[in-house]
Amino acid sequence: MHAIEPFFNWRHLYTAEEDPLSPFHGTEHSEFEFQHAVYDHAIHPQWDAFGSSTLYLKVLFADYEEGFIVIEFIGEWNDLLHNDIMYLKRDVVEPMLAEGISKFILIGESVLNFHPGEEDYYAEWFDEATDAGGWIALVNFLQHVREDLQAADLDQYLLFGGKLDELAWRSMEPDELFAKVDAQVVRRLG
Repeated sequence: MHAIEPFFNWRHLYTAEEDPLSPFHGTEHSEFEFQHAVYDHAIHPQWDAFGSSTLYLKVLFADYEEGFIVIEFIGEWNDLLHNDIMYLKRDVVEPMLAEGISKFILIGESVLNFHPGEEDYYAEWFDEATDAGGWIALVNFLQHVREDLQAADLDQYLLFGGKLDELAWRSMEPDELFAKVDAQVVRRLG
């Protein structure tokens, strides 16, 4: 897992460390020192911690004018034991909502497992995002993770499946990814 880096091809467009509106503003990363791990597996030092001991993220892009953010994840999403959604909601989502972000694109290719807990934080996030004209879309999450999310009835808050699971997002620019995800969301909600 230590060789899996967050996507870096948009760093010339945006870095959360240099964004004064980002919860990760001012974060410094080592290229050589591994500080975080998912259980006993070290992860690349460019991933950001947000309170979970098994799930890490990287804000790849934020557009405050269009009101969207792209976040990539790695690890195990564990609401049951670690209440990961609480940390994500309180420490990442709420500060971004306060800055006008209401459309969330979550990249989950490296989310290995999902363990559900309570759905309250998802419901709260959904309400706050949709009240502001937004949504929460999951892109390229693994099939068994999507099945676990659906079994926990979280598909009432999160949009995933279909073309959202087949996006070659790494070959796109952020605005192109946003347009493709937004078109899928509008099609589903319309």
